[in-house]
Amino acid sequence: MDFSLSEIQEMMRESALKFIQKEYDFETRRKLSKSDIGYSEKNWELFAELGWLALPIDEDFGGIGGTVLDTIVLQEELGKGLLLEPYFSSVLLGANLVNKLGTQTQKEEMLENVISGQQKLALVHSEGHAPFDLTQMRTNAENRDGTYVLNGHKSVVLGGQNADVLLVVARTSGVTGDKKGLSVFAIPSDTTGITIKGYRTNDAMSAAEITFNNVEVSAEAVLGQADQAYEDVQRVLMEGVVNLSAEAVGIMEKLVELTAEYLGMREQFNTPIGKFQALQHRAADMFMEKELAKSMLYYAAIETADGSADYERACAMLKVRIGTAARFVGQQAVQLHGGMGVTDELSVGHYFKRLTCINSLLGSRDYHLNSLLTQAQN
Repeated sequence: MDFSLSEIQEMMRESALKFIQKEYDFETRRKLSKSDIGYSEKNWELFAELGWLALPIDEDFGGIGGTVLDTIVLQEELGKGLLLEPYFSSVLLGANLVNKLGTQTQKEEMLENVISGQQKLALVHSEGHAPFDLTQMRTNAENRDGTYVLNGHKSVVLGGQNADVLLVVARTSGVTGDKKGLSVFAIPSDTTGITIKGYRTNDAMSAAEITFNNVEVSAEAVLGQADQAYEDVQRVLMEGVVNLSAEAVGIMEKLVELTAEYLGMREQFNTPIGKFQALQHRAADMFMEKELAKSMLYYAAIETADGSADYERACAMLKVRIGTAARFVGQQAVQLHGGMGVTDELSVGHYFKRLTCINSLLGSRDYHLNSLLTQAQN
């Protein structure tokens, strides 16, 4: 199989590499993380110019028409820079869902603004009792003579406090456990009845708790068809798993690089500690875990892009592999750097924090492992 990059993939990789090296060093990121919005609007405008915001959007609506095989290349490079901008939440989740589920008119109205950087989206799906299982949705939307009234609470909404439009997943029919009966509503974030409480996560990213209290929207707010959203939302979330995993692989590659550099520089007994065999073995184990995770990433990405019948299983296997590798690589990197590995001034601890948070997003390692075991038993 040919794993060489296409022209578009190479272009995205090069643009991300140059951006991280020249304009997004660790100190710049630290300053941005302490700003009011937690990222740079100027960078967001640049992303639009570079074509990153158009990557997963169909060409018919002004996009590049990339698949998950293209987005993982960009995500891997962005992971090395610990990007704070809401690219994952707004583009790879939000815009990707509109691109898949929206009507022709909705796509024309919304995606152009996303591509130009004028509008940010947030996929509002996660609930505290069931962060990843859509069938357990408690947020409901009651149809009252053509007007929908939404009530419910959403947790850990990525980029929620800075989004212009919320893509809210709610139950419009059926009962808990049903796949049918779920709908997505495109609602401006300043709509009456919506309460947004934003906060910073442990990895310096942004999330929000959002409450809907008798929020009234018209039938035109339904993205695509009512009651038929499950398959497209689930597909977007699974692609999200692959894209998050690509970011994790990029982070692990950076940690392996930083650790090898430190082992060659730090001396003990007038000798670089990288010459000690025990530490060489630990560094080699880090490299192997990273490579195994990368191989699993490619497998899941190919299965997902091809629309394989087992693509969800491949994504679950990927999340398990990433969770295991990320914990090992992160812990080893911190331990091999010694006490300074957990200081705020060194990037290593920040990379580990991001890896830890990635494990909890879109279903943890344990969640996906349990789902695989349940499938095997059945």
